[in-house]
This record gives sequence, structure tokens and C-alpha cells, in this order.
Amino acid sequence: MSLDPPTYLNSLQNNIRARPIPWDGAVRTGTITENDLKKIKAVDKVRKEQRRQTVEADLEAYQTLILGGERSKSVLESAAKRVDVIHYMLVLTGDLLNDVPGLAKVLLQHPDPYKPFIPLLSHSTNTEDTIPLLTSSVLASILSTAQLQSPKSSPKTDEALKKLYNYLSTLTKSQESGLQDIAVQEYSALLRTQKAREIFWDQREETVNPLLDILRAVAGAGKDSDSTLWSSGSSIRPASEAGHSGAVGLQLLYHVLLAVWQLSFEGALVGKGLEQEQVIFPLYTQLLRLFPQEKTTRLLLATLLNLLSPSANRATLLPAATAAHLPALLANLKGRHLTDSDLLEDLQSLTDMLGEYTSSQTTFDEYASEVLNGRLRWSPPHRDSTFWQENSRKIFDDNQGELPKKLAEILAKAWEDDKQVLAVACNDVGWLVKEAPEKRVQLEKLGIKGRVMELMTDADESVRWESLRTVGEWLRYSFGD
Repeated sequence: MSLDPPTYLNSLQNNIRARPIPWDGAVRTGTITENDLKKIKAVDKVRKEQRRQTVEADLEAYQTLILGGERSKSVLESAAKRVDVIHYMLVLTGDLLNDVPGLAKVLLQHPDPYKPFIPLLSHSTNTEDTIPLLTSSVLASILSTAQLQSPKSSPKTDEALKKLYNYLSTLTKSQESGLQDIAVQEYSALLRTQKAREIFWDQREETVNPLLDILRAVAGAGKDSDSTLWSSGSSIRPASEAGHSGAVGLQLLYHVLLAVWQLSFEGALVGKGLEQEQVIFPLYTQLLRLFPQEKTTRLLLATLLNLLSPSANRATLLPAATAAHLPALLANLKGRHLTDSDLLEDLQSLTDMLGEYTSSQTTFDEYASEVLNGRLRWSPPHRDSTFWQENSRKIFDDNQGELPKKLAEILAKAWEDDKQVLAVACNDVGWLVKEAPEKRVQLEKLGIKGRVMELMTDADESVRWESLRTVGEWLRYSFGD
């Protein structure tokens, strides 16, 4: 999928192309050689077709100019002290790679095709430094070709990928959307093979996390608080009506969604982690509500389908999708006039998959799924006395006490931005003590009683109330003993 060059980078490159370079002075000072200058002038400020013919007639000479040879340095290394020459050569190299299809393949035949570029990525810690910005564009082009040419990874290519990912992550953390878009588009150029996606996931704290932060900014929710995401129902409201999207433009949003979609082709590897670490199903459900455009909807649905398709993911991710109200939203989407055939196919596949899952679920299954997901809400079972009378002992016994252990994990967290989770967990513990008092020792061994007592002094009124009521149940049965 071809993307238009980032505006920020394109403007920078145009400015550099227009600057005059005192080439004769560079030769006199030994910055470049006469032979280097001859090769540069042969392709400088000429028509694209003439440039292509010149380079194709002497590909090895241009390989030596850019990367160096047995007895000569790369012009990027010999001109290390001339920033203007480095700027120009990086832009020229990018132009040559775009205009001469066979050049990248010849560069990759060099014993060390990434050597002149890797040091330039760390030229400065300033994200607006021109040298690493231009270098990243050239490296992304070469590495993209390397993957297409040989899907099997090589140590040098893998190491170059890691270093480029590391640099690009500093751009995605920037507050400048132009820099973010450069990084995200280069990610898309790189995420073409399984190995590239695996390395990207291995470095997810640097690579994936900032991308999801951008999406959360669009959706109007923080990482540790998805109350906005969970409470929005199944209706579709454009972002302009919902008051979201902040300073993130639609173009950047689309490019981020594209990169995450490419990553999702490794669904078996990344699916559970994206939900556990990024809470991706409520986030993507909210984005589906806010951005009804077909091109964003297509990427959102395709990503969710990639994550749900591996059979190993379904036990964890189908409950998460259901808890995020995805089935209701899919039903809403089916009522729209959609024309994209891939989108419609993915929509039907998701609808069928989730329909089959939800039709097999009992009220207990729904409750268990919510607890295991970790994001408790005041869904019907929590305040249904009949549910607790019929299921309290089953909650203790099911799957070797998995649910009480999960409640203990939930209660152990602070949930500073989402106190409702703690209030609901305290409520559930109170019902368990009331309906299965003989099992309360199990809860005490898990540290739940002590934690609930701590929460009686919580700043949130609903947490204080639910914890006080639960401690009251404990005391009632303690005195009864």
C-alpha cells in the first residue's frame, strides 16, 4: 500500500535540494574526491529519466559513492564535518533509491550496506535534527527492499531494524504530528515480514505503546482509565460530535491504524498482549463509534479479526470483545450503507464469530468473562441477588478458584483513574461472603479481607461504601462463629 510522502519531510528535502553546495571547495579541502564530484554532478539537478540511465549504467560506482569501497570511504563518512554535504547526499541518496529501482538491490550486495547510516541515527537527541530524520528515510527504503528481496532475516538487517525502530520511537513520542507521521509511515514501510513484526513487538515499549497512546488521545481516554471507552454504548457518533480527536489529524490516525493492522498479522503473538497491556478492544470499539469513514472502519475491523482469528486467542479475547459491547456495535454497522467488499466480509466474519460465542454463554460465563478481563462494571449480575444465591459457591470452585484469585488481583491495584472497578469488586466480595460464608477463609488467604478493610478509607465515596458494607458482612459471620 503506497502512501504519500510525509509533508514535513517532503518540505525539508525540497529546501535542501534548493541550497547551493560549494562543491569545488569541498574537493579542495579533501571532503570529497574529484571522482565523487563527477558522479554527483552526473545525477544532480537532471531529469529523472536521465538520472536513472546514468546510475543504471554504473551501479557499482554509485554503490561505492554511497557506501564506500575496499579503498575508499563512503562520501557520508568522508564529509562527516560538512553538515551541508551530508544533508545533500542523504536527500540525493533518497532520490536515487526512488528513481532507480535496481539501486537498493545493488546496495544490499555490499558487505555492510547499513554502515554509513547507523551512526547518523544518533547524530543528536533533538528529534528535529535534520540528519537522523533524513537518514531514517533512506534506511527505511533500503530495509524495506531487503525484506522484499529476502524474507529470511539476516543478523545485519535485524540489527539495523532494531536501531531504526528505536530512533523512530523517539519521533512517535514527540508532540509534533509531522514528526509522528514520518515515523508511522516508515514503520509501515518496514512491517512487511514476520521477522520485522516480531522485532517490532519485542520492542513494544518503545514502538507499540506510543502508537496506542496516539489512538487513546483520539478516543479521549488515558491508558489507565477506559471508563470513557466502556460507557459509550453502541451508537456511532462522529468524532466532531463526540468532542474527541484532540490535535491528531485524520491522516495520522489512518497511518497509525495501518501500522497496527500490519502488526496484527502476527495475531497469535500479539493478540493477548494488546488486550492485557493496551485494552485494545474497548479502544477500537470506541474508535469505530467515532470514525465512521469506510477506510478507518475497514482497518479497525480487519485488525480485530486478525486478533480474534487464532484459536489460541479466543478464550481470552472473545470475552474481552463482548465486554466492550462489540457485538452490539457490529449490529449497528450492518445497518449502514457500506460498499467496501473487504470491509463487509470482515464485518460478517466478526458478527458470526461473536454471535456463536455469545449464544453459548450463560450468565455465569458472562460474569466470569468480565472478571477475567479485569475491567468490572455495574453489569446486571453484580446486583442480582438470585445470581449470587445460585453461583457463589460455583465461583469459588470453578477452575480451581480462578475467579477469587482474579478478584484479589483486581483489588490489589490502585485504579486511580477508574475507581468504579474497586467499588464493583468490593460489592462482589460482599456477596460471596454473604452467600458462601464457609468459604470466606479462602478470601482471607488471598489477602482480600485486609485489602477491603484498607479501602474503607479510600478517597472515593462509592469505594468506601462498598468496602464498608463488605466488611460488615464479614463481621456478621465472624460474630456468628
